[in-house]
Amino acid sequence: MISHYFKGANQMNNPTMLTYINKEQDVLTDILEQYPQNLDIALKGMPVDQREWLILATGSSINAAMSAKYYVQNITGIKLNIEEPYNYSHYEQLATASEFVIGVSQSGQSTSTIEAIEAIEKIKSIHSMAITSIPGTEITQHCDTTLDILTGRERVGYVSLGFSATVLNLMLLGLRVARIIGKITTDKEQIELREFKKIVNQINATIAQTTEFAEANAIDLGAASQFSGIAFGPMVGIINELETKFTETVRIPTHGYELEAYMHGPYLAVNPEHRILFFKTAGASDVVTKMSELYKYEQKYTEHVFLADFTGTKASNQNNLSLQKVTDINKTPLLGAPVVQVLAWYLTKYHQIDLSHLIFNDFSEAVHNKTQVQDYV
Repeated sequence: MISHYFKGANQMNNPTMLTYINKEQDVLTDILEQYPQNLDIALKGMPVDQREWLILATGSSINAAMSAKYYVQNITGIKLNIEEPYNYSHYEQLATASEFVIGVSQSGQSTSTIEAIEAIEKIKSIHSMAITSIPGTEITQHCDTTLDILTGRERVGYVSLGFSATVLNLMLLGLRVARIIGKITTDKEQIELREFKKIVNQINATIAQTTEFAEANAIDLGAASQFSGIAFGPMVGIINELETKFTETVRIPTHGYELEAYMHGPYLAVNPEHRILFFKTAGASDVVTKMSELYKYEQKYTEHVFLADFTGTKASNQNNLSLQKVTDINKTPLLGAPVVQVLAWYLTKYHQIDLSHLIFNDFSEAVHNKTQVQDYV
């Protein structure tokens, strides 16, 4: 069971972001072993055969939803509309919302997500599911069912384990629904589970390889004053999480760009001190070619260009991080997440940021972004 990992965690006096990163392989393995029990509980009574689902999330939660989006859509044939809850509830036509609404909040206390669900319910009848790490929190009281991501509370404010578990649980939600609606066979379901297990079994190796990469480039990364990440397809959610996580922890200007979007304006900001990280994955040949062309081009204007490669290509230099080959691009975010998290952790060290020194402790109380003031270590 998951709980035995967190008995130990609760007894730790000083857990860190790295503490939770290092738990990911074990915890995600347990999530797979418990499939599909918690999913079937959460799906009871839900209109899973809707042609569209609405997912409301913000912060790392929306990045996790974006990371799982294409896997879910591909295996179910269902379109996912992923929206920022505050903007959605204030400016969209709520009457057109899907009858199946999913609210994602790892803390279970996202004010905007809860209020958006309430706003839709005032307009029309819906079925709602909360996805959270803490059952019993406010969001679960406003939804019909709850999908527990099976991590327990992450005591560090800069979430890592919860992010990765949310990505996996959303993918597994899609897998289970695909089987329930007859989109796939039982045999296909088992094949997918085996592929997930194979990828999850590479998380510790990914952490180790990324750590070595960070240490080898410590001086270069430690001097970074501006950072950009570039990716395409399902990895866009991961590059968005890089923007979120680096901004939260390293606290230097950081942006995550979809490949084509970067080529329409942002490329003009490149300068000799700019650090750029490309995520290379499987994909359509024209997209992969465009990524390679941009990667080569940017090296003419900054020496600080890095590559995280999931295609099985051997690293050609110190700036290249060669990782486990993932043939199904839709599953690549499961290994992309620890890369971002480990880099964020080590860059805080190189930039002398002490994450145990909490800042802006009165923020939630002042702006009401959470239903309760957050208590982190």
